[in-house]
Amino acid sequence: MAERVRVREIDDDEGQRLLRIIRRGTGSVVTWRRAPMVLLSAQGMDVNKIATVTFTSPDRVRDVLHNFNADGFDSLYPKYRGGRPKTFTLPERREIKKIAKSKPAEHGLPFSTWSLAKLADFLVAEGVVDDISHEGLRILLREEGVSFQRVKTWKTSRDPDYAAKKARVEHLYAIADGEVIPEVGEPEVTFCLDEFGPLNLQPHPGRQWAERGGRGKDPDREPRPRRRATYTRPPGVRHLFAAYDLGKDKLYGHVKKAKTRMKFLEFCRYLRTLYPTDVRIAIVCDNFSPHLATKRCRRVADWAEANNVEIAYTPTNSSWLNRIEAQFTALPYFALDGTDTSPTRPRAA
Repeated sequence: MAERVRVREIDDDEGQRLLRIIRRGTGSVVTWRRAPMVLLSAQGMDVNKIATVTFTSPDRVRDVLHNFNADGFDSLYPKYRGGRPKTFTLPERREIKKIAKSKPAEHGLPFSTWSLAKLADFLVAEGVVDDISHEGLRILLREEGVSFQRVKTWKTSRDPDYAAKKARVEHLYAIADGEVIPEVGEPEVTFCLDEFGPLNLQPHPGRQWAERGGRGKDPDREPRPRRRATYTRPPGVRHLFAAYDLGKDKLYGHVKKAKTRMKFLEFCRYLRTLYPTDVRIAIVCDNFSPHLATKRCRRVADWAEANNVEIAYTPTNSSWLNRIEAQFTALPYFALDGTDTSPTRPRAA
């Protein structure tokens, strides 16, 4: 049997970068479509399921994953022109990037920050490359997506239970994908839950097919549609609570006026009604405060224990592990962009 195609292990920085590409939705459509394939594979979804979710072929998904494993984030961006071959091989570029992102103290050096000069000298001394100029090193790091910056604490998960939480979420995904048979007492159904919003009740800009203007236009055609201008937003905002059933490949959603613990539990009760009470379900969600059980409020934990439900939390600052994030990619594009919500009658999502 051929080996299963899967993206290489990605770290938190890469996971957050993929999530930003998916959520932003700007730039090349090619990049916007490739990024969810990589993220879903990093979350443990197999090629055929990814092809179904992203409306493409399994061969296309395999190509994207193979290219990402070989070229990293460069493979997500379309290349519309050629050029001379790269000076350094792919293994050399990977090793240079790895060393640049490490701390000098990890290599026994008596300083805390790499400069271009110190990094170039170290690469030559260690035999990674035969020779490299400071400018060539700067260009190479820029091409690999590495820049000299102040590192913020949120870029790396500091959750002390990071490994255990990640392993549990991946195990639940494996059960949902049919790769692992659940043991006695383990969940048989897995939902991925998250909130989307706030959503302003106002006309949303979007794109559509329309007749071209300027010279050559049909003089008898009707005026092209325009978006209504608004200067006040009295209707307020709404929040979408959404859950992705991994087994049925189905998305459920409720629109609420606020993101509170009470509203979260209301949506969880609805998810519980979708299956018999003797079927144990798992709900994967992030560490947003309404999802948590605290010393002062144990409503979430008590409800889960009483209703045969497991609440599985992703590690802190690692919400990219939640498979519903990729589902939110198409929601603004197909359901919100180009709509005009009536100020007197809010449109349900």
